[in-house]
Amino acid sequence: MFIGHIAVAVGAKKVAPKTSLGTLIIAAQFLDLLWPVFILLGIEHVRIDPGNTAVTPLDFYDYPISHGLLTSIGWSILFGIVYYAIRKNKTAAWVVGCGVFSHWILDFISHRPDLPIAPGVPTYLGLGLWYSLPATMIVEGLMLVGGIILYLRTTQSTDRTGIVAFWGFIAFLVIVWMANTFGPIPPSVNAIGYAGLSLWLLVVWGYWIDRHRKLREARTL
Repeated sequence: MFIGHIAVAVGAKKVAPKTSLGTLIIAAQFLDLLWPVFILLGIEHVRIDPGNTAVTPLDFYDYPISHGLLTSIGWSILFGIVYYAIRKNKTAAWVVGCGVFSHWILDFISHRPDLPIAPGVPTYLGLGLWYSLPATMIVEGLMLVGGIILYLRTTQSTDRTGIVAFWGFIAFLVIVWMANTFGPIPPSVNAIGYAGLSLWLLVVWGYWIDRHRKLREARTL
C-alpha cells in the first residue's frame, strides 16, 4: 500500500507538528526501507509471480524480519525509543513509533495471507484488499486526500518553494503509484531491491518540504 503509507506520514503531521515530514516518512515506510536491504543481502526473499493478486505480481513468501507481526512491534518500539533519546519528545516518540507499526496494519489490510507472525512461525495473516484493484485504489486515494487535508491544515508555505515542493511531491507519488500499478512486471528480484532503495528519495524530499513550510498559528475565538 505505497500511497497509503505515505498518506499516514503526511497526515501524522497533525498529531506531531514539530516532527519533520521526512522523519514521519521514515517511520511510516520503515519496514519497506529495511525490506529491500534484506532482499539484496539475501536475508529475505520475494519471487515474481504475475497474477499473485490484482495489484501486485510479487509473491512475498519470506520476509519475517522486516514484516513479521512481532518483529514489526519490535521495530516500532525501537524506533520510538531512539527518537525519544534524540528529541526528548514523548508525544512525538509515540507518534513515530505508531507510524512504524501502522505500516504492518496497512499491509495486513492489503496483502493476501502472507504476513508472518514471527520468524519460524508458519502462520500468515492478511485480509486481501489487493485482490480487488478498484477497492485498493479507492481506499488509497481517499487516504491520500485525507493526509493532504490534514497536512495543509497544519502547515503553510513560507515561500514559493514550499508550495512547489509539496505539490510536486504529491504529483510524483501519484505517477509512481500509477507506474507500480499499471506498469510492466519487474525484470528481476535485484531490480525490485534497488527500486525499493529509492524510497529514500521521498525521505529527503520530505525534509526539503518542511524546510520551506511552517506551522499554522492556532486560531483564537
